[in-house]
Amino acid sequence: MSVLTQEEIETKLLRFPEWEYYDNALHAEFEFENFKDCFSAMSRIAFECEALNHHPNWSNTYNVLTISLSTHDAGGVTNKDFKLAEAIEHIVEPEE
Repeated sequence: MSVLTQEEIETKLLRFPEWEYYDNALHAEFEFENFKDCFSAMSRIAFECEALNHHPNWSNTYNVLTISLSTHDAGGVTNKDFKLAEAIEHIVEPEE
């Protein structure tokens, strides 16, 4: 899996307004109603991570989930990160 260029990352980020690129990774922060909702989303995301065999750096403080995505084996951001970001978006912000 090859690392994406800065231009490729910026173009792909246009579809992901919640995400930013810095420190060689994609970053997002999601706020939920309460801890239970946040932890529930993390559990659903964990299943997607396992299915994709790609795992984020993340942390949870009460109702806030902070996520950082980078493909460590490749040394930067790849399409794999955007695929997981898309799955995360569908979980934390379901379409109405």
